Amino acid sequence: MRGVFIFLFSLIVFLIPSQNEQNRGYRVKIGDQLPEFEALMLDGTKLSSKDLLGKITVIQFTGSWCSVCRREMPELESKVWQRFKKQDFLLLGIDTKEPKEKVAPFIRKMEVTYLIALDPDGKIFSKFTLEGAGVTRNIVIDKNGKVVFLTRLFDQKEFNAMIKVIEQLLLS
Repeated sequence: MRGVFIFLFSLIVFLIPSQNEQNRGYRVKIGDQLPEFEALMLDGTKLSSKDLLGKITVIQFTGSWCSVCRREMPELESKVWQRFKKQDFLLLGIDTKEPKEKVAPFIRKMEVTYLIALDPDGKIFSKFTLEGAGVTRNIVIDKNGKVVFLTRLFDQKEFNAMIKVIEQLLLS
């Protein structure tokens, strides 16, 4: 039994990570600690990963060029942000690989009111995802900074499951 464990552990440790159905392009996994980052917000303020501790947080990666993101953002606004914003909850959108001049009109057009951070060089995105991964991702973080749920693309069933996770975390 020990030999099987060592063999499996070796496979996991030494395999080069690549996007597949299990990791879905994520570098982080359920149970991982939130990677450290600092972001410039659309309003000019700064926010770091440490600022998220003590709140249930959903980090949403997005881009103006992403049609799936455009479908998901109104859902996040109405079914997640408006519902939970008065609790110990934060929804943080991170627009990746675009300059502020492109992001600001996009956010106005989308009419979202949750916080938006800029990630023009994709450095924050790469802390969470593997090389070549696409956007439209939500990462649920608990109050202690642990990753507890990951979504990819906009699947209504998975989106509803994410909402249930948020509800449970806010109750605990």
